Amino acid sequence: MEKVKLKIKNVKIINEAIGYFMLIAAVTVAFLVFLFFSPHIFGSYTLTVLGNIYIFIILAISYNLINGVAGQFSLEPNGFVAIGAYVTAILLLSPEIKSELYMLTPPLPLIRDVFLNPNVPFNPFLVLVISGIVSSLLALTLAFPVFRVRGDYLAIVTLGFGFIIRIFLINNPEISNGSMGLDSIPGFASYFWIGVTCLVTVILVYNIVYSKFGRAMKAVRDDEDAALAMGVNTFKTKTLAFMTSAFFEGVGGGLLASSIGSISPDQFTFMLTFQLLIIIVLGGLGSMSGSILGAFLFLGGMELLRPLDDATWHIGFIHGIPGLRMVVFSVLLLLIMLFARRGFFGNKEIWDYVKIRRGK
Repeated sequence: MEKVKLKIKNVKIINEAIGYFMLIAAVTVAFLVFLFFSPHIFGSYTLTVLGNIYIFIILAISYNLINGVAGQFSLEPNGFVAIGAYVTAILLLSPEIKSELYMLTPPLPLIRDVFLNPNVPFNPFLVLVISGIVSSLLALTLAFPVFRVRGDYLAIVTLGFGFIIRIFLINNPEISNGSMGLDSIPGFASYFWIGVTCLVTVILVYNIVYSKFGRAMKAVRDDEDAALAMGVNTFKTKTLAFMTSAFFEGVGGGLLASSIGSISPDQFTFMLTFQLLIIIVLGGLGSMSGSILGAFLFLGGMELLRPLDDATWHIGFIHGIPGLRMVVFSVLLLLIMLFARRGFFGNKEIWDYVKIRRGK
């Protein structure tokens, strides 16, 4: 009897695994088809907006990994995004262009001479990986002092890290060209390339969240002391979550630098972190599908409401006023937060919500 029950249980596990695999395969194929046909359907402006949304999806789900899944209230994304963006720019700019850009202070020899030609196949991919690794190694160094505290203290420490990175970039022109920033960055990050990177990131993070390591992160989130008592190495779990999140934030920063073509320290203020925080809270802390939906609603909503800032726009007696867009958008966010206090999906995914509605 026990053997029969075990066989039935194994069959159920195999069927669920096949079902999830088929779901991921179907979503992957559908998204790739959408990426392929989008340039033939939408204009350049819409494609640019979609590309920005894909980048913010990468940043949001990576930020949600440490903040929502691992439950560590961290406010550092702008720092790691800045590191990824500057590493990407420095690696892609040729020594000749760097000599022209660094007008006030000559670049360090290492900064000037390091160069990965973006026209060589696989070099753009290598640049993104290097940017992610540099951000991840910095996160490892930062983890030792950061995770000695919890809660609000953790938020304050990581918030300070973002400010330190920005001040470092401004005050070290031989590395970053100071407040003037860097431009003429090769634009290898096409719409299709950004979309594929976003898809790969979502699949990788999905597998991390639903792995043994993901269960350890959720245990730390729910009750760190209980997780420690059950044998979970909480410091190791939080550090690995921090490093993984920083890696993908660095990759997102690299894509951002290439898609915009120019970067400066003023682009990586706390406002970037605040936007990502809004996205993951809007979708639901701990929910990947919530972060994806939040990115579409936040950036898409900002673009749809853009006519409100145009003084020449009007519908009936309603006229556009500069700054009205942010007022309306803020009110909408406030209403959403009031009626969906845990976000759209809470800490569940969209497929879990469907199962609950079906009574399964």
